[in-house]
Amino acid sequence: MIAETFHRQAGRLFCEGVDLAALAERYGTPLYVYSASAIRRRVRRFHAAFAGLPVRFCYAVKANPHLAVLRLLAREGVGADTVSGGEIRRAVQAGIAPERIVFAGVAKSDEEIRLGLELGILQFNVESREELARIDLIAGRLGRRAPVALRINPDVAAATHDKIATGRRRDKFGIPWEKAPEACREANGRPHLQLVGLHLHIGSQITDLAPFEQAYGRLFHLADQLQAEGIHLKRLDLGGGFGVRYRDEEPVAPERVAALIARLLGQRELELIFEPGRAFVAEAGVLLTRVLYRKESAGQKLLVVDAGMDALLRPVLYDAWHEILPVVAPPHAPQETVDVVGPICESGDVLGRGRRLPRLGRDDLLAIATVGAYGAAMASGYNSRPRPAEVLVAGDRADCITPRLEPEEVMARERVPAWIDRDGEVAGGGDGRAA
Repeated sequence: MIAETFHRQAGRLFCEGVDLAALAERYGTPLYVYSASAIRRRVRRFHAAFAGLPVRFCYAVKANPHLAVLRLLAREGVGADTVSGGEIRRAVQAGIAPERIVFAGVAKSDEEIRLGLELGILQFNVESREELARIDLIAGRLGRRAPVALRINPDVAAATHDKIATGRRRDKFGIPWEKAPEACREANGRPHLQLVGLHLHIGSQITDLAPFEQAYGRLFHLADQLQAEGIHLKRLDLGGGFGVRYRDEEPVAPERVAALIARLLGQRELELIFEPGRAFVAEAGVLLTRVLYRKESAGQKLLVVDAGMDALLRPVLYDAWHEILPVVAPPHAPQETVDVVGPICESGDVLGRGRRLPRLGRDDLLAIATVGAYGAAMASGYNSRPRPAEVLVAGDRADCITPRLEPEEVMARERVPAWIDRDGEVAGGGDGRAA
């Protein structure tokens, strides 16, 4: 959590100049709250670190795809790394020019490929030779030449959670390292493709510089090999994956990455792309939740809250640790160790185990930190619970950027076929057998 963004005044937790308890009262809980200043500070630090280097940043939209977040980033000169046609449309709607959009992802449909070609996006990051052939075919039908960068799997293991490691031989992503030169030659020879670069991404939440150095070095080496064969590239897309601090991690400072890049790049005339997502937005968000019940089970104290895995999936999906704080810190309250659990009918619906918190009771508020990335983006309506509202704070202003989505609004989009009540079934009760 960024101290200058989320801070206490008279024991109450604020986001910039706004009282979080007042936001919970106004918009209900669970509630996502983001700091615009925190996002801007992170982006500007990256820009400053890489000043003087031929680097552009394309934000990984999947981290937090909200239009307001994308517009903030667009105003900071950031492009978009997208993995679906929907994300491309979001980026354009938010004001990111198509020529600043990269389209990645392992399963691009024909419709999505056509969309990218018709808009004139910067490049397609291609995952397989089969995809190369498909893009070549569709580009030919449209009378276009598709700019492509081949995603290479460098077979580099990063010390991160197994479910977010993407650069190992066994992972589903990219063209195997040993087959990369041949695939590049094929791409360079296809009539409706322009091989503009190479791409890699070895995982997410990486806090060690060494795997980046190994993977980047391999990509530069391949670029040199292709150059020697007469295949000239415009750029290397080095992905993202820069970690943030959730608990006690020591993230790699962007300045250290920039120093590594300056050394590796040397005198090569290549543009570089980085695709931060989490690193730009994670620390800018909190999730507010309200205590519903206290409970004891097998000697363990539980706080049952109104946010669960429907609102924040990361703890159950990735065994993720998020700091949990009281929004209003009771003065001189005794501390206790509790498990913070959600309302979902799943044993895995636990937001935090063994947390030291002041003794809290019904209606007290908690803030779950560092949820600006992969929080609301992964939320669902599981158990037919409301989807949380989202609020963006700038100074002493707070704007609701997504209203709370109630189950009634979801049901209004559902349709029940009339034949269910017409084809001989017992209507309005009975044992479900035909009459």
